[in-house]
Amino acid sequence: MASAPGIIAPEIAEKYGRALATVQKTWTRHPDWPKPRGRRGRWAEYDADAVDALVNRLFLRPAPAAEGSPDDLLTIAQIAVHTGLARGTIDADISRGRWPAPDEIEHGVKRWRRSTVDAVLSKRRGYRRSG
Repeated sequence: MASAPGIIAPEIAEKYGRALATVQKTWTRHPDWPKPRGRRGRWAEYDADAVDALVNRLFLRPAPAAEGSPDDLLTIAQIAVHTGLARGTIDADISRGRWPAPDEIEHGVKRWRRSTVDAVLSKRRGYRRSG
């Protein structure tokens, strides 16, 4: 019986679109990271299915839900719920100029269209691409 396919750090980095250093210095040091099952050249080889399950559970954010109209206006709190990002992360991105100007400001409340939010997320690292 053939064993399940193995995967090494450079392949993990390529598969998930991350830097090799991120895989080596952060991901593989996580306490739940699977134990190496052998070596391939200089690289530790891991069970590909175990790595995939852990990476999807811990290191990738799920893509935002598609419910609602692209024209819906969302507050920062609603954006946090829609995206799974922490409100503080969104606030920091706004203050650092990594978020577009609000689509509407009414009574001091900033709101962005869902389509604007989704466009920002499509350019942000750490989100799975659909399709």
